[in-house]
Amino acid sequence: MGNQRTFASMVWSAKGKVTRRERFLAEMDAVIPWARLLRLVEPHYPKAGNGRQPLGLEKRLRIYFLQQWFNLSDPQAEDAIYDSESMRRFARVELGDDAVPDESTILRFRHLLEEHGLTGAIFEAIGGLLEARGLLLRSGTIVDATIIAAPSSTKNATASRDPEMKQTRKGKNWHFGMKLHIGADKRGIVHTVRATDAAVADVTQLPELLHGEEREVFGDQAYWKEDDRQFLESWGIRYRINRRPTAQRRLSERWRMINRARSRTRACGEHAFRVVKQLWGFTKVRYRGLAKNLARAQTMFALANLYQVRRELLPAEARRRL
Repeated sequence: MGNQRTFASMVWSAKGKVTRRERFLAEMDAVIPWARLLRLVEPHYPKAGNGRQPLGLEKRLRIYFLQQWFNLSDPQAEDAIYDSESMRRFARVELGDDAVPDESTILRFRHLLEEHGLTGAIFEAIGGLLEARGLLLRSGTIVDATIIAAPSSTKNATASRDPEMKQTRKGKNWHFGMKLHIGADKRGIVHTVRATDAAVADVTQLPELLHGEEREVFGDQAYWKEDDRQFLESWGIRYRINRRPTAQRRLSERWRMINRARSRTRACGEHAFRVVKQLWGFTKVRYRGLAKNLARAQTMFALANLYQVRRELLPAEARRRL
């Protein structure tokens, strides 16, 4: 952002009220490890040459994060920078001095992150930061999954559904789309993210969601499997998956009480889903194929982890000010 300020920007700075959006963006700006993330992306970012000069890397990364938080497409992200002063402040864009990236520029940056697997690197980098600060625990893992809807209509350019998405039944309703599978610690901080089509059974993904250092595993009844229980307990891992009744044998009152007790811990695994789905709107896929949507999910869960522990990451002075 340059030193020049528009008249509207100066008037905005003098207003008395701090909106919830401004407070949220200020908190996230303070807790995101910008230097660490920029070092990850910088080797893959185009270098300045004799042609058109690339826009600043940090500016592009900030706009990419705004897309995740406010569920914006590439054209919507461009419009939002023009429309919202608080978003411009976060993106370090000043209309009187800086060029606003157009939708094609925003799209190319997203493709760069996907092509080089940088969303996964961002997720791992933030996880490493939280673990170093004692905010990501390794003693236990909660496994869970959620369905992300995909368009079921064939009224599109290819006259077909996305071939990587599948249909599944949940309760009495059918859903078409994908599943996000997560492994989280006992506070709900996500350490592993996987994506499959919606028809994949949750229990098949259990081995992929464990990091190998946990002493106990929690999950709902969809993850119960006697072979898994015996295998994990042979390695000294306490199997805290909710027991599932069978057609021949109902659960006793004792086992229902045990399931309820386990569910109090297991429920913490839902916290990250609440953030990315209810607060940030990731309930439907935006792109075709699992890979692009997994890249989006990796970024969103990395940011959700920071959001959940932002109070612990903020300096005491910043907590009082915000």
